[in-house]
Amino acid sequence: MRLASVAAHFGRDIDRSLEKMAGIVGDARASGVDLLVFPDATLGGYLSDLRRPDVHALPPALAEDSFEIGRVIAMAGDMVICFGYTEEAVGDGEALHYNAALCVTGDGILGRHRKVHQPAGEALAYRAGDTFRAFDTPVGRMGMLIDYDKTFPEAARSLALDRAHVVACLSAWPASVTERASRLPQDRQSRLFDLYDSARAAENQIVWVSSNQTGVMGGLRFLGQAKVVGPGGDVLAKTWSKGALAVAEIDVESEVSRSRRILHHLKERAPSSYVDTLRGEAP
Repeated sequence: MRLASVAAHFGRDIDRSLEKMAGIVGDARASGVDLLVFPDATLGGYLSDLRRPDVHALPPALAEDSFEIGRVIAMAGDMVICFGYTEEAVGDGEALHYNAALCVTGDGILGRHRKVHQPAGEALAYRAGDTFRAFDTPVGRMGMLIDYDKTFPEAARSLALDRAHVVACLSAWPASVTERASRLPQDRQSRLFDLYDSARAAENQIVWVSSNQTGVMGGLRFLGQAKVVGPGGDVLAKTWSKGALAVAEIDVESEVSRSRRILHHLKERAPSSYVDTLRGEAP
């Protein structure tokens, strides 16, 4: 099958974002893509400041059953599409906002994820999610993470243990906000972004589809670097800092099975020897 990851800029204008998505979906469909992964915050954009987000200028929030989400479902057709947005939900009589992602086809919603791990001041803008769950799709069993989630090995491992063979990691991942390099390839966050992508694929022996925003939003400069990574940690396709599509053709089940033929990381774990991760705290 053909898996594709998007590097592109998406801002506050949701109508413009939908038009841009439609163009990218059309190009992907013409290329025979089966799974298309857009960045975090595809609809409405990401925060403009990670340390002190302006709570009065946050991305517009959408309900899961909104007209805009319906438009993405309609454009998906027989393609599997993952995309990010600010979800508006209701809890205890108040509106709750989450940094969220949906996986859809033309038949409707297949899976959903609310970002669990929140960097810097993101908690001022969003509630945190609290779970990682895999789900079945026409391209196989898969799961989703949202950018900072991939920093924590337990997140990807949870999805792999839930039998996901493909993980889509949707990002709005910026260059370092404290130690910015003059060139993006030398930026610390640029190196970490690539490192996490390959490490999470290799340690779980899964296929990893990593998308990211590009361009600038307020004080944040996004890295791009979308990619598809095989279960051995090898980068099969990659973009750089500008908008582009990373496309790779891979037999997911065959490659995952082949990578686990001799060394099967999930089966060969020794949980009784590990720190209790549910109670353990950093020293």
